[in-house]
Amino acid sequence: MECVFGLVGKGFALVVADASAVHSILLHKSNEDKIMILDSHKLMGASGEAGDRAQFTEYIQKNVALYQFRNGIPLTTAAAANFTRGELATALRKSPYFVNIILAGYDKETGPSLYYIDYIASMHKVDKAAFGYGSYFSLAMMDRHYHSNMTLEEAIDLVDKCIIEIRSRLVVAPPNFIIKIVDQDGAREYGWRKSINDDHISAA
Repeated sequence: MECVFGLVGKGFALVVADASAVHSILLHKSNEDKIMILDSHKLMGASGEAGDRAQFTEYIQKNVALYQFRNGIPLTTAAAANFTRGELATALRKSPYFVNIILAGYDKETGPSLYYIDYIASMHKVDKAAFGYGSYFSLAMMDRHYHSNMTLEEAIDLVDKCIIEIRSRLVVAPPNFIIKIVDQDGAREYGWRKSINDDHISAA
């Protein structure tokens, strides 16, 4: 019952993902970070098969870093999104990755942006996006409450509304969520929304 969603606000973009690692009817852990920091000003939230998600997001992260190393300049968010879409399209005809992506970034020239990329390599630049079973509820809440130029406080309040709705309406709802933000100061973790804590289990 995965859920990844994101939105663009005034001077920032944020991505939220559930933190559950699930196989069949088993919950293996509830502190899995599904939002990868691609570089200093880009985030990639991913949902899908665990192996595809980990392998593909790491592959994109390393290639984005390789481009910057070779050329001395980072990829723009649009360029990184197009590269990601191209790699998914290439793999689609060979050995497809079952992974859906929300890519957020901040560029000095254009500001924050958000890209929706699904597993069949369709891509759209959007103001808000969601994947997974939780998208039925998070998209509904964002359609109702989202507006352009939201402040960070308004956006976090909307995120909390979405999480509460997912937890109360989805029959097998993820207990924990992670929130990451990207703005002119860079990409970073904003916080967690936890209903259970298994840190002691992971450390054991």
